[in-house]
Amino acid sequence: MLKAIEKWFEATLWNGRFVVVVAVVASMAAAIAIFYMATVDVVYLVGHILPYADSALTEEARKLLHDQTISHVVEVVDGYLLATFMLIFSLGMYELFVSDIDEAHGSKASSKILVIASLDDLKARLAKVILMILIVTLFEEALNMKISTPLDLLYLGGAIALIGASLFLTHKSEDNGKESNHSGD
Repeated sequence: MLKAIEKWFEATLWNGRFVVVVAVVASMAAAIAIFYMATVDVVYLVGHILPYADSALTEEARKLLHDQTISHVVEVVDGYLLATFMLIFSLGMYELFVSDIDEAHGSKASSKILVIASLDDLKARLAKVILMILIVTLFEEALNMKISTPLDLLYLGGAIALIGASLFLTHKSEDNGKESNHSGD
């Protein structure tokens, strides 16, 4: 009797992992929504820059339009990166807790980007996307930053140095991971 209860309890626990499907579906819906919003932003952006070639546009107006366009492009890139984050999160959670995605494993197009082997693998992939979002956000803030004191310039330089260091460390950790994988072969 006790063995049957234990078997039932373990089966219930194991099948409880399927609750992750709710997060997978919600994350995929969020990714699709963000892709849609970023794409709509691109359409409006293209409509916004059409007067750029107008010869009647003053130099100041052209410069303002140029700066606004660059800022909007950065926002669009940020939107696509966030949507990519949600997509990777959704697929990774599915692969880790529910089942492997056979289509991804058999596809050369996936190039192992969306094939998640462990929770650490998912975290590493998401961390790279988060780093890219932070870089784009810093770039956007730097475009809008008004440097009025030498300290402002120092802060900007420090932020750029920190981003550079984080990129260096990210690539260094990837190289160390590849070396340890090859040494075990």
